[in-house]
Parts: sequence; structure tokens; C-alpha cells
Amino acid sequence: MLPAAQRLRRSNDFAAAIRGGRRAGRGTLVVHLLVEEPASASTACAGFVVSKAVGNAVTRNRVRRRLRHLVQPFLAELPAGASVVVRALPPAAEASYATLAADLEGAIAAARRPRRPR
Repeated sequence: MLPAAQRLRRSNDFAAAIRGGRRAGRGTLVVHLLVEEPASASTACAGFVVSKAVGNAVTRNRVRRRLRHLVQPFLAELPAGASVVVRALPPAAEASYATLAADLEGAIAAARRPRRPR
């Protein structure tokens, strides 16, 4: 379980991370990462979006619990004030724990990379 200080709970926080952050997708999930100067946050925060397209309530909650457990180590590595929104895609319902871990690691790494000039 993530501590309350590390959870995104307001829709404004989710919207800011999704609209203003960097996006990186993998087969089972999409990560939105917004790195800002900390206003009052002392740690990075995470939020999860698991829609009905993923499955029924039992499946969605299982996917959310897995993702919550997997994202904890990454929050310690992110700068204070960072917001991470993890959006599960329908293939996450059948994905193994190892697949989710690999996809999350790759997506966070890709979102942290600086943008290439066009």
C-alpha cells in the first residue's frame, strides 16, 4: 500500500500529469510523468487509472494492486514533486507480474529521458 503522501487523489492532479507530463507507452500500460518544482510535496506521487475495458471489478483491483506494488521503488528514485499516472491497458488483465514489471520499468525510463530535438 502506498502511503497517503505518495498518492494522487484529486482529479486536478491527474489531469495536470496527463496533460502536462511526458507520456510513454508499452504493451500493457501507459505512463504519464510530470516533473515539477515541489510546491509543498516532499516525495513523488503516483496515481492509477484502470478502466472497465481492463475487466470486471476483481480484475481491475488485481491489476491496480500489482501496479501499486511495482511503482513503489520508482517513486523513491524520482525527484520530489514528480507526479506519475499509470494507465492500464486491456492486455494488463492477462499479463504476468513480470511482464507488468518490465513494461512499467521501460515506460518510466522512456518518460524520464530528455526529448530529442526534431
